[in-house]
Amino acid sequence: METESPGFGQNTKTNQRPGGLRRLSLAMIATDRTAEGFTGLSDGAGGPGAVLAAFKAAAPYLGLPPRVVHAVDWLFRFTQRQDWEPGARPVVWPSATVQQADLDLGVSQTKALNRLLVELGLVVMRDSPNGKRYGRRDRSGRIIEAYGFDLSPLGVRLEEFRAVAEKGRAEREAVRQLRRRVTIARKAIEQIVETAIEVGLEPGAFVREAEEARRLCWRLGKEERSDVLAFGVTRLEDRHGELRQRLESLIAEWRGSAQKDVETDPKGPENRPHQYRYKPDPDPEQDTVSGIEKSSPAPVMSVAAVGKSGLRDGSSGPQTGRREQKPARQDDGTVLRITPDELVRLAPRLRPYLGRSSPAWPDVVEAADWLRHDLGVSKPLWGEACLAMGREQAAIALAIVSARPEGHFRSTPGGYFHGMVARARAGELNLGKSIWGMRSKRDTHGWDQPQ
Repeated sequence: METESPGFGQNTKTNQRPGGLRRLSLAMIATDRTAEGFTGLSDGAGGPGAVLAAFKAAAPYLGLPPRVVHAVDWLFRFTQRQDWEPGARPVVWPSATVQQADLDLGVSQTKALNRLLVELGLVVMRDSPNGKRYGRRDRSGRIIEAYGFDLSPLGVRLEEFRAVAEKGRAEREAVRQLRRRVTIARKAIEQIVETAIEVGLEPGAFVREAEEARRLCWRLGKEERSDVLAFGVTRLEDRHGELRQRLESLIAEWRGSAQKDVETDPKGPENRPHQYRYKPDPDPEQDTVSGIEKSSPAPVMSVAAVGKSGLRDGSSGPQTGRREQKPARQDDGTVLRITPDELVRLAPRLRPYLGRSSPAWPDVVEAADWLRHDLGVSKPLWGEACLAMGREQAAIALAIVSARPEGHFRSTPGGYFHGMVARARAGELNLGKSIWGMRSKRDTHGWDQPQ
């Protein structure tokens, strides 16, 4: 059987795909259809600069990699405003050599990037018959003929980009607020643990809750979705509320048991003298001024130590009073050997709340009552401090807290003041030492306020 041989110049591979053609994908077809809907930007759209700005604002929320954003930004260098007007087409035609040099890419990397731009629905490739990129403009700058990158899909998606950017900014702000609430709840739970330890409660259950809250905060720290964060924040805040109620109930029980031994007579005469129920000191001399001078040469006095000094009237008999008698004011107007003027110099945050330049102790106490709001000290805690230390010493303690730098506190100024009140009840608070420390820093550094 005879066969016919192919003639000269004929291709024997009849199924071979012609070279130089771009392979199409479904994503490329969809991008081409998007480009067909471009009719030009409206007068209020703002031109190509507005399109690029909207695209770059939406890119982080669309998950686009930086190399894509940089490539689109680079392509907009070659377009002009009239290319985006109705009836025109925003096509740019930088050569492959220029693109590779400007973007610092190789040949294969450039081809892969261009294909990615098309599949992401950002540009359409307009190929010339010979596969080259080129274009011509008339004297007015309008494009007559062009082959290269068609940027019209970006113009069609302008409103989409703006909506995505707005939604993304709202989501980011919601996440920021939720993260702030996470931090507040975590610190509040830690403060509850510190308070439980300071008042002498069993901290085991509180510490376990705080550890669990810390682990939850660590997991939420890696979360970027606001709905998941909101769920976690709700759990943290609910846990904080439960711990706070538990702490308050335990403190109430503790105070109730502590007050059972206190004899009260609300129906008795208003001016009935208070009856103290403790044994007189076997050494009455130490409760007098001369006794203190003999036994305590150091100038630093704690609340408990000063409380044993009794009245300043020179009486030498045994003192009848509560277990820790608060020191009376000196004849020279000092409390704990400090005058109101010196206290204001050491703690200048008192000064805005003083009514006069040369205050007395009642003025300082009133100013401290106003200053406590800035430090987060509640009214009940301030009342407890006045009962435990006396009004003047409570004002001095609050002034000392106000003079501390922010980094001094492990929790908050209010929590620190709460600890001072607890130590005052136990007779362990030494305000005189703190005052001398503030004086030493002032003398060393020449500051009115300790740093």
